[in-house]
Amino acid sequence: MVVVRLTRLGRKKRAFFRIVCMDSRKKRDGSALDILGYYDPLKSEDKVKLDTERYNTWIQKGAKPTMAVENLVKTLKG
Repeated sequence: MVVVRLTRLGRKKRAFFRIVCMDSRKKRDGSALDILGYYDPLKSEDKVKLDTERYNTWIQKGAKPTMAVENLVKTLKG
């Protein structure tokens, strides 16, 4: 099953996340099928950048977003 989830980058105590599509059986930081955007919790503005067109394409193909990704997408829309 393909999932849309966060993968962690950055150094210790300076987390930075990519929003990616990947196989659910892979490790959190494993190889991704597609990189859709990023989430930077340390920024005060523009925390989330997401290519909504590619995101919607993956959702239509059957990919399931995690709760964290769903919440980030809701913040972008609202």
